Amino acid sequence: MERRTFVAAIAAAMAAGADPLRACAPSPQARAPGLGIQLYTLRSEMERDFEGTLARVAEIGYREVEFAGYFDRSAADVRATLDSAGLTAPAAHVGLDLIGDAMDKTVSDAATIGHRYLVVPWISEENRTLDGFRQVAEQLNRASEQARANGLTVGYHNHDFEFVRTDDQIPLDVLLAETDPSVVLELDIFWAVKGGADPLSYFSQHSGRVKLIHAKDMDAAGNMTDVGAGTIDFAAILNAGEGAGLEHVFVEHDQPADPFATARAGHAHLQQLISEG
Repeated sequence: MERRTFVAAIAAAMAAGADPLRACAPSPQARAPGLGIQLYTLRSEMERDFEGTLARVAEIGYREVEFAGYFDRSAADVRATLDSAGLTAPAAHVGLDLIGDAMDKTVSDAATIGHRYLVVPWISEENRTLDGFRQVAEQLNRASEQARANGLTVGYHNHDFEFVRTDDQIPLDVLLAETDPSVVLELDIFWAVKGGADPLSYFSQHSGRVKLIHAKDMDAAGNMTDVGAGTIDFAAILNAGEGAGLEHVFVEHDQPADPFATARAGHAHLQQLISEG
């Protein structure tokens, strides 16, 4: 805060009988989110050199990653590699099967690695009916109860098919309505826009539930591109997210031509926006 602004705020707070220091303190909801990368972007590199890839991710400047599989490493090995690289992994993608009968192991692995969020990234085509989404919501609710007992949070990650109107309803909206508020949304920005949705509306309508996003950009032709090279206004998205409790931003590209170039571009663009914000 600039000095003149600070002094004016102090004076206004005192005139109103408020605590001047509290009046000038930043809102806890407006805290800048952590900037990470979804490792699906680097899956080919991870397969070739798990430890080296995570080290290079840290060298770019990332401090957070989101896993989509552990590449045949044990949870203890994953944690050791993260610690060596100076990284944390607040979230991981896990299939519906891993939050069902395998939930005990999923929770144990998450505790070892240091996850806070377990995010279901995909549902099969046969579940993509309104009744199917309701059934998935039931599974997420059951998993959320066990997760919360272990200090974890369950979430759901969208693609574009969740926005295809069915019987005059948006399936993602049905899923959110049918899940307990403890189940959060990891909003994939590219796929939301691709599906015809306004990402900003989900921050306002579900404030406090959009804890994570996937930052993917879209070019003028509607194709996925590196963050900062497309048409999506990430400044507006970060601004809306920070006011609605957004905690983690993960750069991602499903089919990058050069995974590390994508990682560097996304980090540079978003870090600048976060710093300016």
